[in-house]
Amino acid sequence: MKLGIVTDSTSDIPAFLIEQHGIEVVPSILILEGKEYADGIGISREEFYSRLPSLRTPPTTAAPSIGEFSTRYQKLFDNGCDHILSIHPAVQLTTIINTARQAAQGYADRVTCVDSGSLSLGLGFQVLAAAEMAEAGLRSALEAIESTRKRLHVSAALDTMEYLRRSGRVPGAVAALGGLLSIKPMIELTDGVVKAIGAVRTTKQANERMLNFLLAGGKFERLAILHTNAESRARELLNGLMQRDSQSVSRDILMVNVTAVIGTHLGPNGVGFAAVKI
Repeated sequence: MKLGIVTDSTSDIPAFLIEQHGIEVVPSILILEGKEYADGIGISREEFYSRLPSLRTPPTTAAPSIGEFSTRYQKLFDNGCDHILSIHPAVQLTTIINTARQAAQGYADRVTCVDSGSLSLGLGFQVLAAAEMAEAGLRSALEAIESTRKRLHVSAALDTMEYLRRSGRVPGAVAALGGLLSIKPMIELTDGVVKAIGAVRTTKQANERMLNFLLAGGKFERLAILHTNAESRARELLNGLMQRDSQSVSRDILMVNVTAVIGTHLGPNGVGFAAVKI
């Protein structure tokens, strides 16, 4: 069986890995000052984050169309795929998975849609695990996704809770952190649920807490340092990890400036990580 892999731009998979594994990536939609952008096209991540704090009208996001998914599915079938695995972010956070499922209905039982329960490289690592097992068939790819998800940890230290609270995608108990004066909220994403894991008053304290979370995680099979246009913070986190435990990761560590469609709801100057334990 030739298995095709589809995801969307919220997976944050670097371009070289997309090309290496032949993954089809459907762009989500960013709506900025009344103009629609396919995620990653027409505006860079750096430009988006630099403009975000001064925007009078907050940007919004939308799922890709059913037709966009159908086009990608058909492309893979035309290229000889027998089955497609379509892997997307948590349904609690976005309607993308529902749109993919609607598109899949046009292909009987030839498309399997998977809710990753995660976002960014938390999703992306599941996609990569499936892609690496694609030649072994659908069952092996699904087992790889499940194994990765069980060992996954996604956390972030945000510069402010304003954007996340504005999005309406967090429980009230988490959003309430934003009412505290001058704090840096820390959150984690587990099985589609955003949870508060702490709050500190300075960026330095937030960086130290993120590093401690990483060091407490043990050995990792995969690791990505994530940031929302805060590369210096991300490199500080990475350097701290390398100085304390340079043998903690069995693969190359990725560093990713999170895509604008996600950053809309997180805000600039945040840092975090997606990690898969060994």
